[in-house]
Amino acid sequence: MKESINYIVQGREVEIFNQAAQNALPVLIKGPTGCGKTRFVEYMAQHLGRPLYTVACHDDLTASDLVGRHLIGAQGTYWQDGPLTRAVREGAICYLDEVVEARKDTTVVLHPLADHRRILPLERTGEILHAHPNFMLVISYNPGYQNLIKGLKPSTRQRFVALSFDYPNADHEATIVAQESGIEPLLAQQLVLLANDLRRLKEHDLEEAASTRLLIYTALMIKSGLPAKEACMACLAEPLTDDTETLKALSKLIDAHF
Repeated sequence: MKESINYIVQGREVEIFNQAAQNALPVLIKGPTGCGKTRFVEYMAQHLGRPLYTVACHDDLTASDLVGRHLIGAQGTYWQDGPLTRAVREGAICYLDEVVEARKDTTVVLHPLADHRRILPLERTGEILHAHPNFMLVISYNPGYQNLIKGLKPSTRQRFVALSFDYPNADHEATIVAQESGIEPLLAQQLVLLANDLRRLKEHDLEEAASTRLLIYTALMIKSGLPAKEACMACLAEPLTDDTETLKALSKLIDAHF
């Protein structure tokens, strides 16, 4: 039996996602790195009882990586569906994580799936696939990384129901860290207080904030026996910056908490 996915509801996101699924509407999830976007999608896929295809988008991701391509095998040339095509055929959720990292021509493939047509033209095979009633397209990105070069065009954004995510409030985040790592709740609260102080430094010294994911990594290292200060440096400070002076400042902040 598949293990149930833990997720702590923050607001109305579950209801909104459910309504979008019922109306066969695509969903856009915005939020900082490591705040729980992927976990939420995994939770909703399990909640709805639908298969999930997750694609981590990157600069070299092509339309063929999503849709499929012809391959050469022992019996000659054959067509292999990509994850997006499989999801369209099967009635699964296709989740494109950090979609703005993909090439611009890749997102154009999504347009006919993300409006009233719900079709996927396969130019290489001449097929026009009509999406299964349970098919759902979900994309996410980190608004903090948006700029003139990497961003979603209005013509793409306006095809989606949008949800904004942020790091959980302190109580919820401490509960998540304790549940995921097995550390004591008081220690989890201490880590969250440190993370919130680090996040307040974001605009001054750090490009990214300390994520909930990094907090869980820190807690796991402490749980397995690494001293708290060392775990915080290895899992919270070092991943956030390479600048020596900034690391010294983070080290002092860690010392103040532990």
